[in-house]
Amino acid sequence: MGKFEEVYKRSLSDPDAFWGEAAEELVWDKKWDRVLDDSQAPLYRWFSGGRLNTCYNALDRHVEAGRGAQQALIYDSPVTGTVRSYSYADLRDEVARLAGVLKARGVQAGDRVIIYMPMVPEAVMGMLACARLGAVHSVVFGGFASSELAKRIDDSQPRMVLSASCGIEPGRVVPYKPLLDKALDLSAHKPDGCLVLQRPENPCELTAGRDEDWHEALSQAAPTDCVPVEATDPLYVLYTSGTTGQPKGIVRDNGGHAVALKWSMKNIYNIDPGEVYWTASDIGWVVGHSYIVYAPLLQGATTVLYEGKPVGTPDAGAFWRVIEQHGVVTLFTAPTAFRAIRQQDPQGEKIAEHDLSHFRALFLAGERCDPDTLEWAQDKLRVPVIDHWWQTETGWSIAANCLGIEQLPVKPGSPTRPAPGWDLRVLDSEGKEVPRGTIGSIVGRLPMPPGTFPTLWNAQERFVKTYLSGFPGYYQTGDAGYMDEDGYIFVMARTDDIINVAGHRLSTGGIEEVLATHPDVAECAVIGVHDELKGQLPVGFLVLNAGCDRPFEEVEKEAVQLVRDGIGPVAAFKTALVVKRLPKTRSGKILRATMRQIADGARYNMPATIDDPAILEEISEVLQEAGYAEQRA
Repeated sequence: MGKFEEVYKRSLSDPDAFWGEAAEELVWDKKWDRVLDDSQAPLYRWFSGGRLNTCYNALDRHVEAGRGAQQALIYDSPVTGTVRSYSYADLRDEVARLAGVLKARGVQAGDRVIIYMPMVPEAVMGMLACARLGAVHSVVFGGFASSELAKRIDDSQPRMVLSASCGIEPGRVVPYKPLLDKALDLSAHKPDGCLVLQRPENPCELTAGRDEDWHEALSQAAPTDCVPVEATDPLYVLYTSGTTGQPKGIVRDNGGHAVALKWSMKNIYNIDPGEVYWTASDIGWVVGHSYIVYAPLLQGATTVLYEGKPVGTPDAGAFWRVIEQHGVVTLFTAPTAFRAIRQQDPQGEKIAEHDLSHFRALFLAGERCDPDTLEWAQDKLRVPVIDHWWQTETGWSIAANCLGIEQLPVKPGSPTRPAPGWDLRVLDSEGKEVPRGTIGSIVGRLPMPPGTFPTLWNAQERFVKTYLSGFPGYYQTGDAGYMDEDGYIFVMARTDDIINVAGHRLSTGGIEEVLATHPDVAECAVIGVHDELKGQLPVGFLVLNAGCDRPFEEVEKEAVQLVRDGIGPVAAFKTALVVKRLPKTRSGKILRATMRQIADGARYNMPATIDDPAILEEISEVLQEAGYAEQRA
């Protein structure tokens, strides 16, 4: 039995001992009464009775152990031309003073604070300052629409809002203050006050009696100590779009979260204290919460906060410059970032311009990584490229190749095996396990491991109905795929992206895999559109590599033939359309459901998280030219 197999089996057979040992690496104000509390199953809790402070474990603990001078945070902002570094002692002191500001304004344990900020160190400090007081932070992506911000204000009812005058995108400044002002006008709940960070690129007017200048408030603040909270108390609420139009507030607890994330840094990412680890994401997403802020600091590593893009700040070599300049050993980003880099630099020429000799692993997650992108990254970087799978709800990996335990063989298209703590099954609509290699609903046997969400904010019933009722005894991931004979999991699509062509269930991911092998295709997406005869038919969208000057019709024809050869006539794949770009959320997820609604002529709401709404117009025009997107009666 290999090392991974041994660790994995123990995590399922004796979770109390397994996670109890992991918890010993943290400092607790009071030890837990029970590691796994199953007294209210299927609502499970971890480390009930225990008390700790997440901020203490992320900052103060390292300073007190004599490592205060070590780098904790490197802020790298190509959009402002700034690089700044904070030691653990620096960061602890800044966070303690900011916590003092919040405390002086009445924020205490259990209160909520909304953080509506760009990728600046003060946003990280805001999260940690809330954790220091036992307050519950809710980060809303900077620049998010006022109506969506208002919904989150009304749902979480924050005592205070932390914000900034603006965010900075390549070539443009995004004023945040007017968006915040409008959200506060729209919301029924009115916070006590707002703390606003003035950025020199676009200072804003402060509203008298409500808004305060960040730096002024900090200059007069007294630092404050950490407040121990129950392990089962919430650390944060992170909203994710709900199908009902009402956002879902994912709750993360303090104890299980700290234990799982610290454990993951060594066991999954193979990162030791003092090493430089970079997650190229945004703090508005769960990836940023877990792996820009909390996990690296809990491990005593150095984390990179990057205010830039994979391309355009200034070019497709941006990531390699950051890795070389700061000594990054491991990068975690989304496959879409790599597809953007590859589209601009298909031969990887920019990679050769930088010394990456210390760089040892690339992790990808956020949406399914097609084998072609993974193999391109492997070929160009010559390091392990690890696709791993997780969700906002889970907070860390559901399936991964755990480099710190034992590196397993990579199978392109698979995030490898279920991570320790996860007992995954693939079920049919009746709740029966399907044979290996057969597509079904991927579910996780309860209890889920520590660090996952125990409930939704103020919506326990919705939590049970959405996630625990479809397959009693299991967590419903909402993803479809299969498990192979070696226990590797293949996540092929969201459950509602499985298309039914004349009775044959096909995964959009499987068709995308084939299309991605075309040498001129940088990125692709497949949706199922309504068809009177066959139920649904697949339509593919292709983004071509920069510099490709071939006639679109030729590429489209070749793409159709590729699918006919690779999957067969059963796919009934007859339409491939070249587009300039694909509509995505700001975290890089392709908006397939919205594209499907446009193609079917159905009404749709503009997704709150869309990166650029104009792309949907372009997609609509291309579909209309191809005979789709007409309103059906």
